[in-house]
Amino acid sequence: FFLTIQSPSNPTNTMMKLAALAALAGSAAAFAPSTGGRAVTSLSEKSVSLPFLETPPNTAGYVGDVGFDPFRFSDFIPVDFLREAELKHGRICMMAWLGFVAVDCGFRVYPIPEGFEGITAVQAHDAAVEQGGLSQMLLWFSLAEVFDLIAVVQMLEGSGRAPGDFGLDGGFLKGKSAAEIETMKLKEITHCRLAMFAFSGVVTQAVLTQGPFPYV
Repeated sequence: FFLTIQSPSNPTNTMMKLAALAALAGSAAAFAPSTGGRAVTSLSEKSVSLPFLETPPNTAGYVGDVGFDPFRFSDFIPVDFLREAELKHGRICMMAWLGFVAVDCGFRVYPIPEGFEGITAVQAHDAAVEQGGLSQMLLWFSLAEVFDLIAVVQMLEGSGRAPGDFGLDGGFLKGKSAAEIETMKLKEITHCRLAMFAFSGVVTQAVLTQGPFPYV
């Protein structure tokens, strides 16, 4: 099943397989780093992050690689697909953490919709469902996912697109050397991984304490 994704011949079938694959892999993709080329790794070489396990060979040479893939998803799932998922989840979590905490610190966008007065970030979910705003978000984000899936399929077919690259750097990388760009990529993936843990933690703590930030 997974092996057929390596060299897709039918874009429609490939998109369906990738959608199913995304549901199966889920957040586990957050721990299988990748970017461009691949390097040959000795099977006896130990992982930097998990020295009691062997280094996963397919992640060698990628930005942010610390050999952390204990379930060896990179052995049967295209690593570029895993990196795309890792960056996507990490970027969402960076924005989500900031937005979640901002609400509980008192920040608001005016005018405040009816039913949203005085609610916490935890309560905002149910309020948005009742008000209908969350349904609209689901619709528009689903539409964005369709276009993203097309880009991923083309990437796996050899379009040359780098995982997570939507050309939205705002000119920030203009004039940067290759080494500087690699450093920025490392910073991004590091913050992405931290944000995924941070958002999970802040939501859990907010629900358990039912208190304002810092949820103690």
